[in-house]
Amino acid sequence: MNQRHRNHIDLQATARQIMLENGFEPDFPPEVHEQVAEIQRTPPQVTPSADVRDLRSLLWSSIDNDTSRDLDQLEVAEKLNDGSIKVLVAIADVDVFVPKDSPIDRHAERETTTVYTGVRNFPMLPEQLSTAASSLLENGDNLSVVTEYVVADGEVTRHQIYRALVRNKAQLAYNAVGAWLEGRGAPPPKVAASRELQAQLKLQDEAAQALKSSRHRHGALDIETIETHPVVLNEQIVDLEKQEKNRATELIEDFMIAANGVMAVTLADAKISSIRRVVRTPERWDRIVALADQHGARLPAQPDSKALNDFLGQQKKADPDHFADLSLAVIKLMGPGEYVVERPGEPAPGHFGLAVQNYTHSTAPNRRFADVVTQRLIKNVMAGKFTPYSDDDLSSVARNCTEKEDAARKVERAMSKRIAAVTMSNRIGQTFDSIVTGATPHGTFVRVLKPHVEGMLMHARGEDVGDRLRVKLINTDPEHGYIDFVRA
Repeated sequence: MNQRHRNHIDLQATARQIMLENGFEPDFPPEVHEQVAEIQRTPPQVTPSADVRDLRSLLWSSIDNDTSRDLDQLEVAEKLNDGSIKVLVAIADVDVFVPKDSPIDRHAERETTTVYTGVRNFPMLPEQLSTAASSLLENGDNLSVVTEYVVADGEVTRHQIYRALVRNKAQLAYNAVGAWLEGRGAPPPKVAASRELQAQLKLQDEAAQALKSSRHRHGALDIETIETHPVVLNEQIVDLEKQEKNRATELIEDFMIAANGVMAVTLADAKISSIRRVVRTPERWDRIVALADQHGARLPAQPDSKALNDFLGQQKKADPDHFADLSLAVIKLMGPGEYVVERPGEPAPGHFGLAVQNYTHSTAPNRRFADVVTQRLIKNVMAGKFTPYSDDDLSSVARNCTEKEDAARKVERAMSKRIAAVTMSNRIGQTFDSIVTGATPHGTFVRVLKPHVEGMLMHARGEDVGDRLRVKLINTDPEHGYIDFVRA
């Protein structure tokens, strides 16, 4: 088979096949379509009431990826007289559209997550909901669950949770807002047109940076992972763009971490069982200690997130080119996050990476089923009703969410390799600057610095991790996701 023929691959069909191979059911069954049609005929009433506050007058905005339509969160902040900042995070009320045990709910409980493959999204909920009716799109009136908390000296103090009617006044994107907040670019048009919105976003940024600084003082890990997304021109993938962290992504991340912490504490105070998101204390801490030793640093013999984060911060400054690789190694040694049930009176394992004891997932119900469950639990607490889930129900949901999250990572990883191979297929014979990222008995691997792709170094001659090489691309195989280089 010649190179040109091998590089022709239907990526969308491949993504669907990989979804099936990993236990997903990417097609919605007929009963789901019937329920969607019924929702469209008789949508839920979107009006304020005795238990739904009308907060549409506030200057709510959203910040997400440039192309995102499944918007889960809105934010607004207010400076208080004592200098502290009140933050309100509105989360889309998905539960009002998807009753428990309905066909859509059963499908979502089985799939548990939206899977993003770069060429096609496989939504947990029908797109008529997740990117329309239950999405917090600009200029729409939406029911939400609001987590309100006060940030004082970087700490979350007073907090409450309630239902509210909200309206997104400005749908914004990470890259443009981040560049503006960091002084690297002009404000996006919507921000430039409103001094009030400019002041609002800068106040949100102030609160988020205070939260971030406090989290890192407590030992939250500053880890950098590298994600890329394809650049499409005339329906063809022509390049890969690296997704960078910036002040806007940090703003949303820090607000959501705080909101999820408030939600976990509120459910614990209500003395009901709930699903927690945990990253356990690393069992392979000795290997993390050894990894630090290779970089000339000493870590304590017992797990210590603060000491680990101090080491990571030093390495980020000393060797920024390799920090993503170091971060990935630490993530693998810590082990993946998981969902567990916390019962009243039982100690929660906590989240080692975030250095918090109380943490759940509640801020993305259009995309994650665990968040839908959490939303139902808190709405029943607010209404004074019995919990809709038994402990056995929650254990089953938590176990399936963990398994499907792992499966989703496999799908996304498999597709990212194939997309990279397609992107590089017309660049065979070109040379690139690279860094050796792996040297094992199975092969030596290099990462090209631009575009960000990884492949195997053929005919290796003892190269080791960290070596900088000039390499030439000699082969791509999109069907299997292979990219091969030799030394230039």
